[in-house]
Amino acid sequence: MLHIVSFNVPYPADYGGVIDVYYRLRALSRLGEKVTLHCFTYGREPSPALEQWCHKVLYYPRRTGLRSALSTKPYIVQSRRSDELVHNLMADHYPVLLEGLHCCAILEELRRRDPSRKIMVRAHNVEHEYYRRLASVEANPFRRLYLSTDARRLRRYEPVLLQADTVFAVTTADAAHFQQLGCRNVVLMPSSHADDHVVSLTGLGDYALYHADLSVGENIDAVTYLINNVFRHTDCRFVVAGRNPAPQIIQCASSHPNITVVPNPDEATMQKLISQAQVQIMVTNLPTGLKLKLLNSLYAGRHCLVNSNMVAGTELHRVCTIADSADELRAALLRLMQTPFTNDDIRQRQQLLGSRYSNEANARILLAQI
Repeated sequence: MLHIVSFNVPYPADYGGVIDVYYRLRALSRLGEKVTLHCFTYGREPSPALEQWCHKVLYYPRRTGLRSALSTKPYIVQSRRSDELVHNLMADHYPVLLEGLHCCAILEELRRRDPSRKIMVRAHNVEHEYYRRLASVEANPFRRLYLSTDARRLRRYEPVLLQADTVFAVTTADAAHFQQLGCRNVVLMPSSHADDHVVSLTGLGDYALYHADLSVGENIDAVTYLINNVFRHTDCRFVVAGRNPAPQIIQCASSHPNITVVPNPDEATMQKLISQAQVQIMVTNLPTGLKLKLLNSLYAGRHCLVNSNMVAGTELHRVCTIADSADELRAALLRLMQTPFTNDDIRQRQQLLGSRYSNEANARILLAQI
C-alpha cells in the first residue's frame, strides 16, 4: 500500500505534471500496487476515472487567496497545506510519495510525528529555476512579479527536501542539483507518459509540427521565434497546434500562407497531427525537467528536431536532431523534410525508450525504494 499526494487532480492527463502522475498511477496499478491517492482540487473537478487505478481517492480544496499569498512559504506550497490531509495520512504507517515541492507543506510535520515513516518526493523540476525562467519570459508585469517572488521563496524553501528519505529526479541534471543540495538519497526516475510502444509511421510527411499549451509564455516565445526566424524563410508547411493559442501567435502566423494554427484540437486530432508530420520541431529557453511533449513525439512521430535545452540532462539526444541557432534549425529542417523515416529509426527509438523511459520500469524504480 502506498499514499500518493498530488498537487492537482491528475485526470484528464492533458499537461506536463498531471501526465506524470496519472500514468504513474496506471503503471503501479498494473503491477498490483494499491494506492490511496490524495488530490488537491485546483480548477478541476473530482474524477471517477481515477478510481480504476486507485484503492481510494480523496480530495482537498486548495487554499488560494491572500492568506496563502502572504506566507513566507511559496504560494504553491502554502496553498496546499491541509490538516485533514495530515490526519488521513496519520491513520496508518504506509509510505508516502509527495508529488512535487508543491505538496511538501506537510513534510516536516509528518517527519516529526512519524520519524520512521518512508516519505518520498517526486521532484518534477528544480522549481525555483523553473519559476525564475518563467518570470523571464512573462509579459504580464503582475504575473512576472508573482513568478519572481515565488522563485525566491522556492529557493529558500527547497532544503525541506532534506527531510525526505528519497527524492526522485526526472533528469540527470536535476539529480545532480539535489545531490549537491544534500538530499540523502536521490534516484533518477524519468517522467511517466501515455505511450507504451513506438508507433511512428515510416516514409514522408509534408509538414512540420509544433504542439504545446499555446497560452504559456515559454511556448509563445518558442512559436514566435520559429515563425520569425525559421519558417518565414522557407516554403515548408508549419502547423502549430495546442490549447488556447495566444493572440500574438495568431497574429504572427496570419501573414504567412505556409503556417497554420490549429486551436484546441481534441486528443484524436492531436495524435493524428503528430503521427502524420514529417518533423516535430521543439525549442525552449528553459532547460528544466523532462519535456513530455518530446517523449510523446518520439513514441508517435517521425523526425524530432530540437535545441540542446530540450534534451538537457537526458539521453534523448541519441534519437533527436540537435540544432541551436536559427541557421542550424533551417538547414536541419530542410534536410529532414526530404529524409524518409525508416524501420531502423523506429528500432533505435524502441531500444532507448524501452530501456530508459518505459512506465513499467519507472514504477519498478519507485517500488524498489519502498
